[in-house]
Amino acid sequence: MKRLLTLAAVLVVCCQAAPAQAVGLDDPAAQWLPRSDGATWIYQWGNSAFSPPRAERYTMTARTGTGFRVAWEEFGLRPDEFPANGFADFRHTDAGLINTNFQSTPVPPQFPVLCGTAARCSNTLAGTLFQVMWGTRSPVLAEPLVAGTTWNSVGGTTNDVTASNRYRGVVDVSVPAFPVPVKAAKVESVITQAGALGDPFGSGLRTVWWVYGVGPVKVLFQHTSGETSYATLQQTNLTPLAPPSDVNLMPLTLGAESTYRWRNSRHMKRWSEQRVTVAASANNTSRINVLDTRGPIDVNASYLFSNRLGGLTNVTTRLRRAETSSKLPALGPAKGPEGRARFVTPLDLMTYGFNPVFPSYATDGQTWRSSRESRDFAVYGVTGSSTVLGTRTVRVPAGRYRDAVAIRSRLRQSNHAFGSGTRTMYFAPGVGLVKITFRHADGSTSTVEKTG
Repeated sequence: MKRLLTLAAVLVVCCQAAPAQAVGLDDPAAQWLPRSDGATWIYQWGNSAFSPPRAERYTMTARTGTGFRVAWEEFGLRPDEFPANGFADFRHTDAGLINTNFQSTPVPPQFPVLCGTAARCSNTLAGTLFQVMWGTRSPVLAEPLVAGTTWNSVGGTTNDVTASNRYRGVVDVSVPAFPVPVKAAKVESVITQAGALGDPFGSGLRTVWWVYGVGPVKVLFQHTSGETSYATLQQTNLTPLAPPSDVNLMPLTLGAESTYRWRNSRHMKRWSEQRVTVAASANNTSRINVLDTRGPIDVNASYLFSNRLGGLTNVTTRLRRAETSSKLPALGPAKGPEGRARFVTPLDLMTYGFNPVFPSYATDGQTWRSSRESRDFAVYGVTGSSTVLGTRTVRVPAGRYRDAVAIRSRLRQSNHAFGSGTRTMYFAPGVGLVKITFRHADGSTSTVEKTG
């Protein structure tokens, strides 16, 4: 009887492209690895030293919610060769595609041992999905996949495989499955394995080309030991979709620094100038520190932001110090779990009301609303809606931005005119927040401008 090797994951995503679908978790087809019923893929994979080209047939065999199983088997081998088979379980999550489990027939004996000992070693790079998942199982692919996206991950039976992953943008790629080049997201991973007999083979540079609506179509693994593993998509019954926009409206790069100024036309006529710094960042979650540099506000604050498929979310806000000589009107809610809301920094004006600040792949006309059942309503007591207006040209002291994405929010905080009104925010691709205009219901206007 063939021995099955099982490894459970440690949980920490023919032609011209069809129109892009709405981005989210619900659509089984509009994904970087679809979970469409009846989906099939045929790959050819191999290794320059340990395996000639071999063919694998993959089929989506089951799905529940956002979870699904892909089974595979090799075919077209010589009578003296034994076909490999197995399955892998995946789940689409707000953080991206994750692999939760897999089973496979034994590792081919000619391949290097990717464990500390040869006995009962489950680690393998013999196959397309094994190449794709090596060191990057949670997530396999991070989302949202926007310019500058990076993430770290681990893998292997004892988490001895680490990967530093970087999205390199959308490129054209040619594979046998399609008669013309298709648009693909290119992801590079620097992979390191330590403690295995075959460490050099388990380490190297891997590049995966992902086609939206299809999955990985090409893999190239350049091993530190000198060999090359590869896989290409030969056939599929899936149709490529146009990938969602990879515009990054709020880059949260570690060490990035910006300066802003803000004031209110009635209650704080002097500019408060402040410095904003990304002080920590990991896996699309970042801590931003804010310090005053000049003006009527003395502040030391930090904000935790998380960028997920659901959008940019303000997770927590901490005001270590917040004093001002200006008499800004009080906001509600008087008995909120975090006390009364306050406008102290530009980020307070940006995050006020409800999450997300903006959706992950913002499109013109996209609208989202507050919920009275949410944590945000308990904290802010604000009802309303936000809408993506499209691109605008914005001029601020930091410069002129021709393609800033405008987002308008209509906000109402009961019994607080200063906490109600219409806010319009402008985010420049690759730059972040550049301007806010908040026209309060009390007749005053708060203005935030990027200065550097």
